[in-house]
Amino acid sequence: MKFVDEAEIRVEAGDGGNGAVSFRREKYIPRGGPDGGDGGDGGDVFLIAKENVNTLVDFRYHSVHRAERGQNGMGRNCTGKRGDDCYVAVPPGTLVYDAQTEEKIGDLTHPGETLLVAKGGFHGLGNTRFKSSINRTPQKATLGTPGEHRMLRLELMLIADVGLLGLPNAGKSSLIRKVSSAKPKVADYPFTTLHPNLGVVRIDDQRSFVLADIPGVIEGAAEGAGLGMQFLKHLSRTSLLLHVLDIAPYETGESPVISAKKIINEIEKWSDELINKPRWLVLNKIDRVPETEIASQCQAIVDELGWQDPVFQISAINGQGTRELMYAVMEFLERQRNDSLSK
Repeated sequence: MKFVDEAEIRVEAGDGGNGAVSFRREKYIPRGGPDGGDGGDGGDVFLIAKENVNTLVDFRYHSVHRAERGQNGMGRNCTGKRGDDCYVAVPPGTLVYDAQTEEKIGDLTHPGETLLVAKGGFHGLGNTRFKSSINRTPQKATLGTPGEHRMLRLELMLIADVGLLGLPNAGKSSLIRKVSSAKPKVADYPFTTLHPNLGVVRIDDQRSFVLADIPGVIEGAAEGAGLGMQFLKHLSRTSLLLHVLDIAPYETGESPVISAKKIINEIEKWSDELINKPRWLVLNKIDRVPETEIASQCQAIVDELGWQDPVFQISAINGQGTRELMYAVMEFLERQRNDSLSK
């Protein structure tokens, strides 16, 4: 299924039902008086986060969502039925904005969480309500009020613990394939990843985390070039970024240090929040370097970048070093969780 991370929908709450004008008419009961009932309230529209929904693609084909109108009141003081509510399923991690005003309405982060986005109309009053000592036969009833109608912009931000960051063909997709059950496309040309992929990394039966792979970021991405920048927002919820760097880029011949600085420059332009996240350097494709040169070549990259955070050497294609990396990530996340619980 194609990943879609933004959509616009129209939501229409139900109108309130109208009140009834009615009079009691029974044999042997003269001047029976008014007995018009109230209408029913209109149904509301809610968004609900569902665990089995992971994309907004369905909204391209079903963009209008309506709740039921309230039933009109009836004679014999019968109140109209309330309109049924409308529940619209969205993926966890969906941000909701008013499309006209750009006001943020809410953020659905956990499965089962609901958000009221359009309120149903209020019921009309039947003529029984207007009976008084000076008006024994009121002919008056009120109409139900209209339900809210609004355009919403939905924006999906994936909920992942760890995000992969890097140039196209750095080996991010190969890494997520090796350490999880995710199966993104892998090929020897750039931009094989066209939409984000999520994979669950299981350390053991009780310990796991979610890893996100986004399309590669290229130079000029902050100004709109390439694919990666439109998906960088998905990394804002992660606890850790893994900056995957190809240390033997035979396709371009570009220095790994220059490649790393390009990514760092682009995310600095994009977001202070993102550049300040914990970020580890993952030197990939060590299988392409003679074994005797791996340590010196990796150290030269680290020294030239002035990198202070953790550094890992891996080969995503054959799994070398990936186990140690995933265990270190799990320990980091557990420390973070324990720290947040102790505060």
